Amino acid sequence: MYQEVEIELKNLLTAAEFDAVRAAFRLDDGAFRRQENHYFDTPLFALKEQAAALRIRVKDGRFTLTLKQTQTDGTILETHEPLTPSEAEALLAGAAPQGAIAVLLREMNVDPHDVRCFGSLVTDRAEWPHEGGTLCLDHNRYLQSEDYELEYETDNAEAGEERFLRLLGTLGIPRRPAPNKIARFYARKYEMEER
Repeated sequence: MYQEVEIELKNLLTAAEFDAVRAAFRLDDGAFRRQENHYFDTPLFALKEQAAALRIRVKDGRFTLTLKQTQTDGTILETHEPLTPSEAEALLAGAAPQGAIAVLLREMNVDPHDVRCFGSLVTDRAEWPHEGGTLCLDHNRYLQSEDYELEYETDNAEAGEERFLRLLGTLGIPRRPAPNKIARFYARKYEMEER
């Protein structure tokens, strides 16, 4: 298990803007790696109610269970736990999380046995260093939907925001702050269920 504080700036893109960013940074198909996110919550959305999220990410053949908790300063504390393929399969089939993340869930008054997988999102992502941070260009597919985003990971929110806004301006892309992927996933899920 390890923890890190995440400072991310996100901007939704149109398909044309996605292509323009690819061209500006000369990103061919080989620059993109696929990752899958499987999202979990309780039937009453106890994690969402606490501005938290739980996911399994599958990337490069590795499985990682991550609990994201929003901190009072707006940053996100991520707790990561590597999983074996069989552990990930068990969680996806309804088994309760174990280990450090189970302890954190209990501290949040969430019973790990109540956690269920609500669905998956597939991302094709290119990432590269940019002005002291990391840029990520994502094409996301989920629930018969797709979207595009540019993300900037930084260790300084204020300086990162300045660099990100300058980059968007250079590319001629308007600022469109994006909810995180799990929020967009659940918004789409609600939309489909209301039909």
